[in-house]
Amino acid sequence: MMGGLSGKAAIAGMGATEFSKNSGRSELQLAVEAISIALADAGLTAADVDGMATFTMDNNPENEVMRNLGGSDLNFFTRVHYGGGAACAPLQQAAMAVATGVCKAVVCYRAMNERSEARLGGPVGLGGFGAEAQLVSYHTVHGLQTAAAMMAMSMRRYMHETGATSRDFAHVSVTARHHAATNPNAYFYGKPITIEDHQNSRPIADPLRLLDCCQESDGAVAFVVTSAERARDLKQRPVIIRAAAQGATRDTQQLTSYYRPDISPTDEVRLIGDQLYAMAGLAPADMQLAILYDHFGPAVLPQLEGYGFCKPGEAKDFVKDGNIAVGGTLPVNTHGGQLGEAYIHGMNGIAEAVRQLRGTAVNQVSDVHNVLVSAGNGLPSSGAILSTLP
Repeated sequence: MMGGLSGKAAIAGMGATEFSKNSGRSELQLAVEAISIALADAGLTAADVDGMATFTMDNNPENEVMRNLGGSDLNFFTRVHYGGGAACAPLQQAAMAVATGVCKAVVCYRAMNERSEARLGGPVGLGGFGAEAQLVSYHTVHGLQTAAAMMAMSMRRYMHETGATSRDFAHVSVTARHHAATNPNAYFYGKPITIEDHQNSRPIADPLRLLDCCQESDGAVAFVVTSAERARDLKQRPVIIRAAAQGATRDTQQLTSYYRPDISPTDEVRLIGDQLYAMAGLAPADMQLAILYDHFGPAVLPQLEGYGFCKPGEAKDFVKDGNIAVGGTLPVNTHGGQLGEAYIHGMNGIAEAVRQLRGTAVNQVSDVHNVLVSAGNGLPSSGAILSTLP
């Protein structure tokens, strides 16, 4: 069943707005703009779209998006929960819809005014009476009011287990900002940082510093997913969805998985990685680069280990030795990541994977055929392996 999905669907079009701190327009307008660009990129129109997939956190109803696009009937619409953990899941949903014949073309989108309107970096809300709201309330009264505070607990445990230090974490941020510095679409274009800049940035929630934390951004990203066969005849070089998977291990919660044996944010990564490699028939050594979700830069280290690019405890030396920079053995987040380019819930990372596989990235890596893309770790999550045509 898992192998049956591999290679059946492809990303045929990609679109994005500019990334900013104040878009000056509604989230609906951002969504429509990004989708319109993606459709034009694919050589399709809204009339060709019969499915939509997005995040539960997206504020734009599928029917309203479709009305404003000027489209017609929708056969399929779906949403995935868990914030940044959802990043690759809409692709999986779209690929399944296309592979099973439910849809001919599915649009995946995420649009957000996360800086100028509702800010995700602030304290979480206490409203509601459901199980999730009660769990949030329990942690909030114990001082865990922000995503940074929740993730800090897990990363402190990771440091205890592996010997990683804050200075080791700095290499992720410095590399991301180095990549962003040459990316005109990045918010931090032309603004690299040093290890000392990172070490001197103010503490946010021990052990996380300001320069460990992703940005709050306004913007939108969209993709058009259709069958691999149909994509061959469209405008752009197809990017094949070689594998896509979700994962939530026992006792996984949203950034507060403190009741499982290992509270470092790695278990869900291993579960997703095992599925991806089995589905794709590939191994970590077959990836030419990786887009690893950097809601917090230090979270990249357990992902490097969980996805098999390093052995447990070795990621700190892997990043310190320059392996994640362009020119290294596994370039990571070549667009600058969410630390350097923008935070669009990981969708802009998928866009970078598409550019790398098309050969059009600003910081292009040579001979890219397979890219592993991840969603947020420390919560129910998702991942994908995207490839060029065989």
